[in-house]
Parts: sequence; structure tokens; C-alpha cells
Amino acid sequence: MGAAALVVSAATAAPAAPATAEPGPPVLTAPGADTATPALVDGIREQAPAARTAADAARAHLAAREDRYRIADPGRDLRPAGTLTSGGRETVRLQQTHHGVPVLGGQYLVRMERRDGHRVVTGTSGRYFTGLRTGTTAGIDDTLAVERAVDAVRRDLTARDFGADPDDEEAGGALTGTSHGLVVVPHGTGVLTRHITVRGTGPAGGEPVLREVYIDARAGYPVLQYSGIRTFTAPTTAPGNAARALAGEAAPGTTGSGVRLDGTTVPLAVTHDDTRDAYVLRDRTRIQGDPDRVLATWDARGHWASDLSGAWPEDLREVASPTPEFGADATESGAVDAHWAAGQVYDYYRTRFGRDSLDGHGMTVNSLVGATDYGQPYVNAFWDGRKMVYGSGDDEYRPLSAALDVVGHEMTHGVIATSADLVYAGQSGAMNEAIADYFGNAIEADIRRLPMDDPDSGLMGETLCRTRNPRDCAFRDLDDGRTTAGSFLGVGFGTDNGGVHLNSTIFAGALWDIRAEIGPELADAVVYKALTEYLTPLDGFTQGRDAVVAAAGQLGVRGRDLTAVRKAFTAHGIVPHWEKALGIDSDVLLSRVVTYDSHLGAGGGWWAAARSDESGAEPYSVWAGRTDGKGQLKLMSPNDGRYHVNPATDGTTVVWQAHGPTGVDILARPLAGGPVRTLWHGRSAGTALGVDGDTVTFAYHNHGGRAGVAYLSLKDPAAVVTIGGGTYHRATFPSVGHGRIVYQDRQRVRAEYESTTRLIDVATGEETVLQRAAPRTTLGPTAITADHVYWLLDAVGQDGTTALRRAALDGADVTDLSPETGPGALNVSEVTAGADAVTMTARTPGTELSNAALSKLWQFTPDPKGDGTRRARVSCNRGEQLSAAAAGGTRVVWLDATTGTGDVVTRARPSGTCA
Repeated sequence: MGAAALVVSAATAAPAAPATAEPGPPVLTAPGADTATPALVDGIREQAPAARTAADAARAHLAAREDRYRIADPGRDLRPAGTLTSGGRETVRLQQTHHGVPVLGGQYLVRMERRDGHRVVTGTSGRYFTGLRTGTTAGIDDTLAVERAVDAVRRDLTARDFGADPDDEEAGGALTGTSHGLVVVPHGTGVLTRHITVRGTGPAGGEPVLREVYIDARAGYPVLQYSGIRTFTAPTTAPGNAARALAGEAAPGTTGSGVRLDGTTVPLAVTHDDTRDAYVLRDRTRIQGDPDRVLATWDARGHWASDLSGAWPEDLREVASPTPEFGADATESGAVDAHWAAGQVYDYYRTRFGRDSLDGHGMTVNSLVGATDYGQPYVNAFWDGRKMVYGSGDDEYRPLSAALDVVGHEMTHGVIATSADLVYAGQSGAMNEAIADYFGNAIEADIRRLPMDDPDSGLMGETLCRTRNPRDCAFRDLDDGRTTAGSFLGVGFGTDNGGVHLNSTIFAGALWDIRAEIGPELADAVVYKALTEYLTPLDGFTQGRDAVVAAAGQLGVRGRDLTAVRKAFTAHGIVPHWEKALGIDSDVLLSRVVTYDSHLGAGGGWWAAARSDESGAEPYSVWAGRTDGKGQLKLMSPNDGRYHVNPATDGTTVVWQAHGPTGVDILARPLAGGPVRTLWHGRSAGTALGVDGDTVTFAYHNHGGRAGVAYLSLKDPAAVVTIGGGTYHRATFPSVGHGRIVYQDRQRVRAEYESTTRLIDVATGEETVLQRAAPRTTLGPTAITADHVYWLLDAVGQDGTTALRRAALDGADVTDLSPETGPGALNVSEVTAGADAVTMTARTPGTELSNAALSKLWQFTPDPKGDGTRRARVSCNRGEQLSAAAAGGTRVVWLDATTGTGDVVTRARPSGTCA
């Protein structure tokens, strides 16, 4: 998402129409990325054409200067999306459409001033995608799109945690989807999608699920997925129930009191509710425009966080007290803190910026306190697009509402959502988190009167701990001086929504430095102006820098102060093309694969991967190449509009899945060339797929996610053998090699479920049970070599670690190469094996977000000094390493996200230990 540097160009700004206001300073421009429309134009003073509304004037300005903006028909392609008015200034947001279909993140802003009854344009910024060419006729309907979106979310959740119970029918049905219609995702020439919101409960840990999923509207494949829950840590109008409570109100607002968890007594704006004959935490004193719009605090104790995300349980009630003085119960639940803090945050935005509530138009603010994690402590907080939800805390952490910076952070997500609406994924999501951190911390620092040179001023959540000191308790430190673009962690959207928390302090640290350099009041005004008048949904760090610098200039920041603003970003490594400086210790086989939810394959000296074009606009194709990097790449799949993914190869044949509107096909083609053959067609398939000589094995799903395993012969694919796929018999995680298939089996036996790891001799059909799992053990991915079988298991549920187990082909000599407990235990998620080494994908357990906590590759090789094995890191690359495939000897290929984009990379031998 990077853009070119901010440059000074008087020539670029030459007007296309004769009407100008007055001469001014040189125009600041920033070229747009992958578009002819500039990302930023600032410093102009050009009279806008006369128009009835600000939006009409803005569009007329863009139309009159088509040579600058390259927007052919603003009146048709840009819809008004709100106007921010402050004093004599107007900032108009315009939403891009393509043949009437909204474009994700396509927003353009026009800033104007009113003078003597006329409007003067002072600048523009945003994202208008000039290269869109996609048609807008869908090939699938909403029903199928919802089904595919729910499948995609379920597949993603279980892939990241195979501890999910595959026979939990409630978990399988706990996900529901809602369609929002067609949306163009602006990859290259555009991808027409159906936007689906999936809500429910995760099948493994019961985590709240609120996913935004974009399904290709022609092929039915998910091209983008991210969480809509804005959490504090990585892990509108009032709802109907609130409206009913307000209907019984008979008394005006009252001033009550309560005791915060830090022991201080604070005033509380409360209301007497006649229907309950009690005082409730309902503040009617702040929002003036409508008496039904309030700041209300609700008792969510007894409710799970997963029940509250994107939903409003009917039995929620406002926190109540028989008197205006709220007692210990309201204190311990965090209700007093939440209600008091919500008022402080509202006041900050009102007094500093004239903003009336989170949306600027007096919306009701609802705070829910006491949420738990399935009855267990919940140490987190989130904004779900409608309300704040604060966790119960635990023995060490107070309820999350006890920290004013946490409350300010979550409420600022509401401000962001109703202004720049930064998409909560990747760099834009990291900026979303950064700005929420900045304002949350700024509000707390001001109210607690913390000077900017106080070493604790940049700490987030430092007041939550009951026993530990603030610095040890804090979740993040905006003033740590270490978070630079050089420490950027590239991850997929399945991890922390693409690094929204992992990378947020890079940008937040720069903002906090600016606050220390130019002063709190001016810095806050600059960041707020950048957020509300410059930034648009898909902006990244580079556009964020340009927006803040331009906003500072518009507010009159000059000289040393303006230099300090620029230096703050430079010090944190946010400079033009900063992404290109991120290095790796592996060899790139295929760069910028730009795919979602596809695995790699390798074997016989070859690798295979799915890729799109560099922009991500084309449906995915399967390519193959030699693992030593020599020779030309081979295109294996047809370019037929389907998404070709999850390839596997044995060095002779490539097999893969083709996802289209009618379902999934398993296809095959020899590496030497020849026609593409269809081996199988079904409703849905898992990612596990393998080929060994004449045998192909794969995972599939019946309706409702009932998992099965199938295998067939390339010579006679119609004679397919299926295992599982039923309500009481599931089969998962197949792998194939050396004439054998290994898989995980789970079936109901005498009213109990039994899980086993099984081996099939393909030639004879003989099946061997390698091991029966202990009760409540879940079994994961498998791998097989000529001598051994490997598999993953989770025997100690919810402990954050899993084991890598090995056994001989007859089930003898069972040993755990990576034990689930003890020193060095890891959370292993994938395994691949060859004759000389076995490689696992694993995360270091723990809650701290860091490079060490991301998925890395670990390899086991025979120890030449003994009978055991030795473990070493395959690569020391920063960021996430996924989808490893053994490629002969100790060579591995994998998908690496270090540079912020997905690359297929390889190493011939382990790097050893990593600092």
C-alpha cells in the first residue's frame, strides 16, 4: 500500500479551469499507488463551482480539473458519504462506485473553506481507483455466497487450531452469515465480490467471531477475510433493548457517585428509571440533540464475549442501584470505571474538536462490562461496530474498563469507524490500532496530568494490574523507541488480522514522539485533522505520514515544529519505499503470490503453488518450478475463471483443487505436459491434498462441515474410496507416500467417540491402527515417509501447546519429537516430512505479541552423535512462515510473509539458532 513521497510540484497543480481564488504557496502532491488520481493535493486555494451542497461543489471541482484528478465522471462515480463541518471548513467524503457498485476502500476527500458565500478548495486526498475494469454481473447468488463464507471462516478457524472438536454439531452451526450485496475489491482491474459478515462462536476456544468475508461473485471463492472485532489486545442508535428501557424513563438526569477500582470516588451522571424504581448508569446530560441518545453502561456479567460481538442479548440490563450512590458491586464489575471514563472520553472529543459523540452526530454510547470467556476470566476489550465490551479481568488484571486509556482506545475505534474507517487489516488496520492507542493514551495522560517526559506516559493498560508494577503490567509502550519499520512483522490476515497489533506501535510511536515534540494540544489537533480530513480506508503507513504532515501544515505548524513532525516518522523508519528494505535469509522462488488460503506442494525436486497476478485481480492459477530455482516456471492450470489452489506434486504429476460456482474439482496434470484431467467433483474440500505415483488422496466436506478422506487412482479415478463424512464418523488430515496413506479417524463407538491414527496400504487395502488417542485428545495433520509416520496431537486441551509424534509404520517405537509439555514445548500446527528431515510449523506459546510468537519452521534431523534427533530453526526471517513442504534432503519450501507480501521461498539447510 505504499505511495511515493510527498513532493512539491507547482506544475502538477496547474489548474484546468480558469477560475482560481488567489495565489498561494507551491502545491503539495503525493502520487497515488496504482492509480492516476493523486493520493494527496494540498496547499491549493481554488474557487469551487457554485453548488447547492458541499458534496455537489466537491464533485464539480473534481470534474472541472479532470486533468489533475483523472476522474471522468465524479457525479456518477462518487457518492456523498458525509461532510464534516467545523467553523468555516467543510471536508466532504465521497465513496467511489464502479458501475453503481461500491468499491472497498475507494474514498476521496475534498477540503473546502466558506468565504463570503463562496467555497474555496484547499486540498484533496484519498483513494480513487482509476484502473477498474471488472464487470458487475454476478454469477452466484447471496445464498451460495453466505454458504461459502461460513465454510471459509470455519476452515480458517479450525486450520489455526486443530483442537476444535470435529463432532461438535453446535460449533458447526454456530456460524451464520449476512450478505451486504456486491462490492468491488480494488485489486488491479477489480474483483467483483459479495460482502458477507459471518458471526458466531469459534469451534475450538469459543472465541467471538465477527468476520468480514469477500466472496468472488463469479467463482464463489473467498478472496479476502478479516475480523471486524477491534480488540485492545490481539487475541448508531441504541439497540432495541436499550430503547425499551428508555421508554419507561420518568425522571431527568441526576448526579450520583461511585468508587473506581483505584479507590477514588467520582461523580456519575445517572437517571432514575421508573420501570425498575432504581437509578441506572444512563447519562442524559452530555448528548443534547436527542433525549433518547445517552451514554449507558450495561451489566454483561453471565454473558460470554462470543455472545456479545455483533449481537445484543435480550436480557441485558443497565447497571442499577437503589440510590444515586453506586456501591461495591458496580465497582467490582468495572461499571463505575466504564461509565465515568466514557464521560471523560466524550468530553475530550467535544471540548477539543467539537465532536458530538463517536460519530459526530450524537450517537448513543453503550458500554458493556463483565464479559467472560465461557465463564472464565476474559482479559480483553473490544469495539464491535456498535458498542464497547469490557472483559471481567482475572486475579491479576482488573476489569478492562478500569484503565482510562483502554476505554479511550475502544471509543476511538468508534470515532475512526465513522470518519476514515480504516480497514481493520494489514497496514490500514495497524494505523487504526495506532490512532486508537494514541488518543486513548492522550486522554489518560491529560486527565492524570502525566507530562510527556514521564517514562510511563506512553504505557497502555499499565493501571490494570492488581499486584505488578505499571511497566510490567502494560500491554504496549508507545515510547519504547524500538518500534521502527525495520521491525515490521509480515503476517497473513489469519494472524492478528495481518498484524494490526503487532505493527501498530511503529506508527503510534511516531505519533507519540510528535506529541512530545510539539506539545499535546497541537499534536492532538494534527492527528485528529489527519484522521477526519485526510485519511481513507485503505491507507497505509506512507499515506499516514503524508496525511499527518499535510494536516500539520494546514494547522499552521511551521519551522522546527514541522521538521520535528517529519523527523518523528523518519526515526520510526516510515520513509518512502520502506518495505523494500526488509531482508530475508532465504531464496525467492516466486514473489508476490497474492493469494488467500492456499497451500504449497513439493516433491521429486519440484514445487507447486497458486498465484494471482501482481495486483491480485486474476483468479488464481497453479504454477510449478524446480526447487533449486533453475529452469522456467510451468503454468499447470487452465485460465478458466475458477480459483486453482492447494497444489501437491511428487515430481511427476501436479494435482490441485479448482473452486467454481458449482463446487470443487480435483484436477491433475503431468509436469511433462498433457491435458488437464478432472478426477473428482464435490461440494467442498479441505486443504489437505497429496499425490504419490498413481495415488491421489484428499480431504473433503459434506454439508455442515462433516469431514471425510478420499483416495483414488489416476488410472481409474471413478473408483474413489471414501472414509468418514458422516454425522458419527469423521476422517481428516490425510497424507500419502510410498504406497501408503495415513489419516486421522474419529467415530462413535458404543455412545463414545474414539480417535485413532490409521495407516492404509493402498495396494492391499489393509488398514492398521497406529495408535488410539486418549480421551479428549484431538489429532492433527499427518506426514509419512518410507520408515515413519508423523502426526500432531493436543492431549492437554487449552494449554497453548501441541505435540509432534512419530511412530514406525507398524505403530511401534512411538516417540514425541516435540513434546506437548516441558521445556521447549511449542504450539505445532503443520508438519511435512522427507527421507532426511521432518519440519514442523510452530509458534512459541505465550500471550505476548512478538516476532518469536509467530509461526516459524523447525526442522528435526538425525543427530550424527547419537540415536536421537536435533532441532534447528529452518530460517531466521522475521514475520510469519507457513505452508512448509519438504522438498528433498533438508530443503524446504514455504510461504514467507517477511516483506509484507506472500513469497514462495526455500532454504537447502537449516539456519540453526536465531537471535
